[in-house]
Amino acid sequence: MRIGIVANELSGDQLAAGVIRALREARPDISFIGVAGPRMAEAGCETLLDQERLSVMGLVEVLRHLPEVLRLRRQLGDYFLAHRPDLFIGVDAPDFNLTLERRLRRAGIPTAHLVSPTVWAWRPGRVKGLRSAVDLVLSIFPFEEDFLRERGVAARYIGHPLADEIPLETDRDAARGALGLPRSGPVIALLPGSRVSEVKLLARPFIETAAWCQGHKPGLAFVVPLVSPRLRGLFEEILARTGLKVPLILVDGRGREAMIAADAVLTASGTATLEALLLKRPMVVGYRLDAFAYRLVKVFNLIKVPQVAMANILAGRELAPEFIQDRCRAELMGPALLALMADEPRLAEIRETYAGIHRQLRLDAGRQAAQALLQLAAGP
Repeated sequence: MRIGIVANELSGDQLAAGVIRALREARPDISFIGVAGPRMAEAGCETLLDQERLSVMGLVEVLRHLPEVLRLRRQLGDYFLAHRPDLFIGVDAPDFNLTLERRLRRAGIPTAHLVSPTVWAWRPGRVKGLRSAVDLVLSIFPFEEDFLRERGVAARYIGHPLADEIPLETDRDAARGALGLPRSGPVIALLPGSRVSEVKLLARPFIETAAWCQGHKPGLAFVVPLVSPRLRGLFEEILARTGLKVPLILVDGRGREAMIAADAVLTASGTATLEALLLKRPMVVGYRLDAFAYRLVKVFNLIKVPQVAMANILAGRELAPEFIQDRCRAELMGPALLALMADEPRLAEIRETYAGIHRQLRLDAGRQAAQALLQLAAGP
């Protein structure tokens, strides 16, 4: 059995790796080929091209890379039509994958999409495209299945792979030791995103926030995990341009260890907010889009939810303060971080709420996904 799979970003790489392992456990004869990150490759997926070539975000960056992205998508479609898989799985990245999935589905290849696009929060008109592109959506949040089915999209809630992967309890001291951090004293983790566009927009305000916190609470330690050498180099360039002398400990990858080691997290919006939730870490969320993209979002009212961080959406309230666009500034995020770290009743509420959500999402998602995908590949 042969499965095609495309994951454009590191967050998709994390999600897909567990599903690949579960499928191979259920059917040892399965092979995987497509676009894979390091975790998928480790799980046994052959990759056709470097994942970073597809990992672009923000309207300006997308437009700049659009000709290459469209060419790569066309080439992937040509490949899968010439070497027909028994099943194709698109992992997240709906603007890229749904068009590819639609083309393959029209050619008679069963298609599935791992994780529902956030049509319940952002550009709900995409449901129509989703319905025409895929035979099945594997949803990882409990409210998505009913939302999609009510709109004619076949969907199955599988729980979240990260909730299975991350233990209910973690060892802070062990993580600090592994990262060379002080065993005592407060530590803040800075996660400025996993894409070039995010680091370009968020590195400076995150560095300035660390400097603000250090100035108001000496003795803080800061750890900054960066997902690739390219992003580490970019972050170091921006740090040098700020001229700030902040005691930042930069590490390659190891974002989860950095969050486990931390007392609080300053993070970009995205999968990292869910990971911080599953690790029961209090967080402050900062995010910026390029100015043109943000103006379009505001003019056309494209966001339909009051909070943007998944941690807050799942909690049903803003336990993680959000600082979006012009509010993503050190003089706002710094006080929020220090206030959060000092508020023990609120910290207890956060730990209890996040633990409950973790248990709700912990359903052995890989096994659930494998069952659904094998059934889809087998046909009616």
